[in-house]
Amino acid sequence: MVDENTPTDDTDADWGDAMNEQEQASAVSPDSLTESAVDGTIENEKLDVILDIPVSLSMEVGKTQIPIRNLLQLTQGSVVELDRLAGEPLDVMVNGTLIAHGEVVVINEKYGIRLTDVMSPHERIQKLK
Repeated sequence: MVDENTPTDDTDADWGDAMNEQEQASAVSPDSLTESAVDGTIENEKLDVILDIPVSLSMEVGKTQIPIRNLLQLTQGSVVELDRLAGEPLDVMVNGTLIAHGEVVVINEKYGIRLTDVMSPHERIQKLK
């Protein structure tokens, strides 16, 4: 008996292919950001401490504001209009901070997101002001 939630080898292979594609497209690795040469040695212990801290990654399809009266009237099948057009990129948020935009992809009936535009650290700082 096969559990519906258990990934098959094909699913793993497709996700593996997607991850390999991502790695090949990425020119900057996390290790390259943590390494600095001091007297010919690589000093990455300082950032190693934070590299395993979990963060909350979320994708935002859109937003809307409605009065509580309308919220309480929502039932199964109700449609809520969002502030985005169909086909617009989603916002990728880390701990509530916008870091990228992306598009939804489906691989073997599972959702994922392909990052289309990653904000530079300078752009992220400008958004905080």
